[in-house]
Amino acid sequence: MNAIPSTAVAVAGGNLSAVEIRELQQLSGPERAAVLMLSLGEEHGGIIWKSLDDEEIRELSMTMSRLGKIHVGVVEKLIVDFVLEMNRAGALVGNFDSTERLLTQFLPKDRVSTIMEEIRGPAGRNMWEKLSNVQEGILASYLKNEYPQTIAVVLSKIRSDHASRVLAILPEELALDVVHRMLQMEAVQKDILEKVEQTLRAEFMSSLAQTSRRDAHELMADIFNSFDRQTETRFMTALEEANRDSADKIKQLMFVFDDLGRLDSAAIQTLLRQFDKDKLAIALKGANDQMREFFFANMSQRASKMLREDMEVMGPVRLKDVDEAQTSMVNLAKDLAGRGEIVISKSKGEDELVY
Repeated sequence: MNAIPSTAVAVAGGNLSAVEIRELQQLSGPERAAVLMLSLGEEHGGIIWKSLDDEEIRELSMTMSRLGKIHVGVVEKLIVDFVLEMNRAGALVGNFDSTERLLTQFLPKDRVSTIMEEIRGPAGRNMWEKLSNVQEGILASYLKNEYPQTIAVVLSKIRSDHASRVLAILPEELALDVVHRMLQMEAVQKDILEKVEQTLRAEFMSSLAQTSRRDAHELMADIFNSFDRQTETRFMTALEEANRDSADKIKQLMFVFDDLGRLDSAAIQTLLRQFDKDKLAIALKGANDQMREFFFANMSQRASKMLREDMEVMGPVRLKDVDEAQTSMVNLAKDLAGRGEIVISKSKGEDELVY
């Protein structure tokens, strides 16, 4: 984010103090990103953490751990600017412990340990872990133009399950040559390994980062999906006033509870079988009549009757609880899609969700 003139430093709800203006102007780009990630917290920041590569995570983590205290007005200003340009605002303290706790919510423990070791002191980049997360087709397409010995070194360093998928894609003759070289391979000299790493980082990972970056509107749609209803409305209203086109694009990409109504009978029944029945009653308590009838129609008469009775005796339900239950159901649908049990289409046609 670019530096902001002091004459333009106004936030929702008031202006920044002189101290906050100076603090905002002194923040570097990485420091602004660190403030945003700390303010988004565990729930809303997870989507962003998962979209970053290891090098970006290390840089952001190191900045967060050195951030110190940030005034509330500065945090609010950065959040508003973040939403308008492409949750909660509050005073923050960034240190090693808070950074490690936050990373642990989204990343495996061994990966967090590697990152924290590096930001606390010198350590090498884990290129091989990065390669293990690259789609096998993309990696195979790159490696097939390399020397067989280089391919053997790379495949010997990445996860074995990933290496097997890459081998299966390579031309058969080349793959067999690589297998023979891996069988005969002795310990790789450190300077050779470093040279391979440098080549991969310079030629492959850099170009991959440029081509695989998620669309900004798609990323923001995921973040808006994670907001509670009041927060979503507040930020969407502000975004509509500042940039109607971006707001409309985000709305089109958002996948919300009402979109579940596009599932066919088999798909919704798959979802219902795996969703917590108590949460279902809460989710439907805040749904419109059309969505309620949609769910009831895809249940047995007995199950439908029991659910209606549960909802009747439930009494008033907090809007926050309804939002959480509906978000849980939407997230389960996304998980099912990720496992191939249902498919969520990107288009907004009548067949957006296909079982």
